Order: sequence, then structure tokens, then C-alpha cells
Amino acid sequence: MDDPTRVEWREWGGDAFDEAAAAEVPVLLSLTATWCDHCHEMDEETYAEPRIAANVNDSFVPVRVDVDRHPRVRDRYNMGGFPSTVFLSPDGSVLTGAGYLGPDGMRQVLDSVRTMWQTKGSGAGRIPRPLREDNPPAGELTADIESAMLGQLTEAYDEVAGGWGQSPKFPLPDALEFALKRDREMALRSFDAVGANLLDEYDGGFYRFAAERDWAGLQHEKLLDSNAALVRAFANAYLLTGKDEYREPAERTVDYLTTTLWNDDVDAFANSQAPGEGAAHTLDATDRATADAPPVDAGVFAGPNALAIEGLLTYYAYTDDERARRYADRALETLREELLVDGVAVHVLEGDAESGPNDEPIPLLANQARALGALTTTASTFETDVLEDATAVADATIDRLRDGDSFLDGPASGAGLLDRPLRPLDSNVALADALLELSVLTGEDRYRAVARETLEAFAGASDRFGVQMARYATAVSRLLEGPLVIRVAADPGSDLHRAALRMADHEKVVVPDADDLEAGRARVERGDEVSPTAETPDELSERVRSVLE
Repeated sequence: MDDPTRVEWREWGGDAFDEAAAAEVPVLLSLTATWCDHCHEMDEETYAEPRIAANVNDSFVPVRVDVDRHPRVRDRYNMGGFPSTVFLSPDGSVLTGAGYLGPDGMRQVLDSVRTMWQTKGSGAGRIPRPLREDNPPAGELTADIESAMLGQLTEAYDEVAGGWGQSPKFPLPDALEFALKRDREMALRSFDAVGANLLDEYDGGFYRFAAERDWAGLQHEKLLDSNAALVRAFANAYLLTGKDEYREPAERTVDYLTTTLWNDDVDAFANSQAPGEGAAHTLDATDRATADAPPVDAGVFAGPNALAIEGLLTYYAYTDDERARRYADRALETLREELLVDGVAVHVLEGDAESGPNDEPIPLLANQARALGALTTTASTFETDVLEDATAVADATIDRLRDGDSFLDGPASGAGLLDRPLRPLDSNVALADALLELSVLTGEDRYRAVARETLEAFAGASDRFGVQMARYATAVSRLLEGPLVIRVAADPGSDLHRAALRMADHEKVVVPDADDLEAGRARVERGDEVSPTAETPDELSERVRSVLE
């Protein structure tokens, strides 16, 4: 999209901060996204106003950052949503910040920041709390963590509208999946609310969130990563219930991903779709068919593509849907051939915004965790030879991002506050969960040990985790009890393997091509409990039932 503003934006980097230091002025950091409607609105109404633009250009060094392309900048300076308007001292510390600012609000803030700067200078800057308190409180992993999270969900559950919390209402796929196994009624009512309110009935795919408690005020952008996670979640609800009312939203979203968000030029998924001009989403089907489609950000990002692979293969495992398998396989080939370099996931295909010296890709924890999750899901459901890539990703992440018992979001280096270490809980948990699966699939206990230490590194604060961190409790439960493991001495796609995938515990790990069993047999394990072998799907179902009882 053409820039409608009159602001002389600089790119993120050391040069912009050096310029600010030399001129003795603050930096104005604008965090935006291609899919963000309010970002475009602020450009058109605020930054395009001539006097505001002149004020910004004269008294600040303005820097524009796309949050999808610079996630480390996003995570250090996000003011709670996008756009984020952040004023920084030349050393990168935060003077003040806000979200969307209209023209009047921007004038007031510019005057306030100018006065603050003239009075206090860099002394007014502060370091955000997550960057001041580097080491999270460690603790012991106990069953109380799972119970406490269930209590959090129960307390935050909206019995009237479904879902969790008041407003805004997000779909929270990790919470949906956690509740699915521990409070089915609460989970399914929340699945119903998400499907009824956030699913685009015409084009498929899920909108990002609703602004109001009753799911009104839809925000119509659609992001690859959230849609991919919801495909997996709804597929798992279908696995548990066998009901088409949960399969169909996943199917509609698979259709959306493989059409609207498919980038045929590179055999991968595009990143997002903006809401579009006007209110096309409110039109009836006939008018909508002739309306211009909202714009798509065709950028191919490793992390969201990995989530899409995992979601599509999970859906395929339960339905034999060949379209889902075929597109997952094509995206998997792109991930392995174009986006993985010596175990490091390239952040963006063709124009990596997060790179090191000589444009070498740098590991970002979220990408590494998601890539590993995609590869372990692939090995479990479809193709076992990806385990070599999976171990390369795991080893590179441990070697390059592990600091103590947990992981940094990326190298502690770069402009602004990028040299401050950040340990994102969500990505640490996703990596630990994937490492646990890798340990089962490879028989390498060292990955399980790292997973345990990573989860322990945050356990001291686990009683304060909100429902959005339900996956932490899931991972702890899998680690303590041992995930349900089904070993199958048969190729992926065999009747016995397909039956193993469809056993109704979505937290299980299926190991095809198991070499410690007689060919054509399967065995169920959980912790120290090991079942007799089974030769048929019916026998396998009995073995699973006996282990779970």
C-alpha cells in the first residue's frame, strides 16, 4: 500500500538512533501491520496532516516498523496493540507511548514529549519491566499447575456469551484445547461461540477478534497464524466429539488457507488479509461475490507457515482430507528447502527483516519453536524422514538461544533495546512442548530434560498465568504424567497408524515405523505403564482405553 503520510520515515536500525543522538532529539517509533485497519486510518488522518508531519519531521527522528517483519522490536515496544506510537530516547529507552492517536491527540502528545525532553532529556527514559527483570522465578512442576489453570479458565469463563474474559474477546485456541480434555462442556460451548461469531461464513477463515463481550464489534483482519491454530483446535474438537459442527469450521478454514492465503509463486502461505476498504464483509453473498477482495500481504513467514503445516496435518490425520495433506506437503517442502538453513528458520522468505552479519539468518525463538512443532507433527502423521531436520532445529535452538534454563527470543544484540535479553513465556512453552514430542519420536532423553528445565524456569510464577497461557499447563501435564504414546510398527498411512491417530486424546504422540515392535503391531505407553501389543484397530482401541482408565 502506498504511504499516504507526509512523514519522512527512517528504517529501523542503528543509523536512526545515531541520527537522533547527533541531533539531540527523541525517536518517534510507529509500530504498524499491513493487516491493521487502525494503522492505515492513523496514516490517513494523523500523519498525513501537514502540520503534524512537519512537527514530527522537525523535532523527532521518525521510524516506521512492520511488526510482522520485526518481531523483536514489536515485543519490546508494543503499547498494547497496533498501531503503537512510542517515543524513545536515542539510547532506546521509552519516554512514553500510546496506541492510536487522532490529530488532536497527536498534537497534545507531541507537545508533551517535547516539553519532557527539554526538561529531563534522556533521564526521562525507562526500560520496560520484562527487560529489567531478566530471570523468571523458577519452581517445581506439580499437578497443582494444571489444576490452577483449570481454575483460571473456570473463573474467567463467560457462561452467557462463551469464551473467556470480558472484552475484547479472542478465540484463544490453546485455552480451547486445554479445556477440551479437562472440562468438555466449557470447551465445547466456547468452540460454539468462536465458530458462530468469528468464522467468515462467506469466504471461510476466522476473523482476529471481537471488541465486545457479546462478540460484537468484529475486527475483520485474518491472520495466518491464528487461523492455522484454529484449524488444529477445531480438528481436535472433531476428534473428541465426532461431530461435523466442529469439523466444518476447520474445513472452511482449510479452504480459505489453500485459496485466499495460498501463494502459488513460492508454494507457501501468505501472511494475512486486511479488512479491506468499506464494509464488504457486511454485504450479502451476491454483492460480496462482485466486491473487490480485501488485500493480502503475500509475505511468507516461517513461523506462521509452520503453524499452518501443523494445523493442516492434524486435520488430515483425522479426516484423510487429501487437499489438506497436499498443501501441507507443498508448504513443508518450502519450509525445509527454502526457510531452514542449518537448523535456523529464516524469518521471511525473500527479504528477511531479521538477519545477522552477511545477511545470515538469525534464530528467533518463536520461529524455531513453530518449525519444530511442524516437523514433529509431520513425523507423527505423515513422513518420518523429517526427524533429521527436527533434530537440527532443536540443536540449533539449544546451542544458540538457550541462556541458563530458558531461552531468549533471539540474539541479545541490535539497535534500541534489542540488546536487552527477553524470555517470552509463550515461545519457551511452545519449544518445550515440541522438544517433549521430539524426545518421544527419537528416543533422545536429552530433549525431554531440556523441556523440563525450561518449564521449571517459569514455574515460580505459574499461579499468576492467565488463560492465554493455558499451553503451559498442558505442557506440564504431558511432562509429569507422560504423554499418551502409541507406537506403531507400520508405515504412516497404514490402517493401524490411521487408527492410532484417531484415538481420542489430542495430546498423544503417535510414533510410526517403530523399530522395537514386531511388524504390524502397536503398543500403548503412558509413563511407566506399557500395554500388550495390538494387531487391529479394535484391539488398539481397547489397549488405549485400559491405559487411560
